Parts: sequence; C-alpha cells; structure tokens
Amino acid sequence: MSISAVLLDWGHTLFDTPGSVDFIADFASQQGHAINRDEIYALWNDARVRSRSADEIAKGRDKSASLHRQCWISLWAQLEQRCPGVSEVLYEFETSAAGWSPYVDTAAVLTNLSERHIPVVIISDVAFDLRPILRHYNLDHLVHTYVLSGEHGTIKPELHLFRVALDAVGVAAERALMVGDNHINDGAAIDAGIRTVLLPPVAHGAPRGLSVILDLIDAGV
Repeated sequence: MSISAVLLDWGHTLFDTPGSVDFIADFASQQGHAINRDEIYALWNDARVRSRSADEIAKGRDKSASLHRQCWISLWAQLEQRCPGVSEVLYEFETSAAGWSPYVDTAAVLTNLSERHIPVVIISDVAFDLRPILRHYNLDHLVHTYVLSGEHGTIKPELHLFRVALDAVGVAAERALMVGDNHINDGAAIDAGIRTVLLPPVAHGAPRGLSVILDLIDAGV
C-alpha cells in the first residue's frame, strides 16, 4: 500500500546539535574555567546518552516546559560541576535556532515530499515550540502540521501522539510512514500500526539518510 503521509521525528532525525560543544567551550573560556574540549564532549555526550534511556524518558520531561528544563539541568549536573553556570545558558542555546541545524539532506527531502503533495507531520517529544526554528531555516512551509508532546501532554512511546498525528492529516496508519532515530520513542509507532524506519547515528555534517523515505515511496511499499 502506497505512502500517503510521512511522520517525522525532529531532534537527531531532521535537525542536529553540532554546535553545543563549541558553545560550552567558548563559555568555559570566557568564564576562565579550566576544562578541555575532550572533557566537555565526554560530559555533554554522557548526558545526551543518558537522556535517551528508558528511565529518563519515563520521567515525562517533554510533557511540560518546566519539567523539561528541570530534567535537562539535572542531566548536566556533572558538566555544571566542572563548568559552573553553563547549564542555564546551555539550556537557552539548545532550545533556540542557534543550537540546532538541519541535516544536509533535510531541506531536499522535505522539498521533494512537498512537491509530491505528501504531507509531513513533525511528531516530536519536545516541550518547546519548534515552529520558530523551522521558520529560521525557511523550512516551515514544507511542514503540514506539528504534533508536539508539550502541546498535547503525552509523549512517544505512548500511542496517543501517533493517533493525533494521523488524525491531523486524515491518513490511516497503514498508509503512513514514521521515520525517527529512537527505538523506544519512535519505534512505538509500530504498535500504532505504522510502518517505521529508524535511522542509525551519523557524524555531524553527514547526510542523515533521509533519502530512504523517497526510496520507499518510489518502490510503492
């Protein structure tokens, strides 16, 4: 059965955070904190990895802005110990357009889907508004609608968010494709009856592999 709508995760599927380590390093230098780039990366990446664990996801940080801030500040506790004051400014950075960049293949694939008149839903566990970020990169007109956990009080892997996304485009589950990067959150789309593709990690600056979406559509899967 052909694909009539594409549901896309946002963070680390469409957009990446390539500048966070540089941001922290600049802050540390300005504040006179003695911490090198390798240690900064290790502490920042450790927090990022822990943020994707089942225990952290279960805290429901993406259901509200206040809880989101609280959880991330907590995740960065070790980084804060080595670089005092960084948590608050890093939070502001990572929730703004300055902290995110689209992968090199994001715009082309979104444009292709728009030209095919296949609606795109960004379905994301996020407690802040993504629309200004998409507008900043002139990509907002390529998105049909946004289904954000912070606006619905429910998160992936709970199935309700997927159903909201399907209803938003009026497409049955079997005619949709979900693309994400997290086997817990995004992989739950399978339980909602949605064909699902999970993308493996890639290096900063590398194509995300989003062309697989077009390949599946062309194959009439």
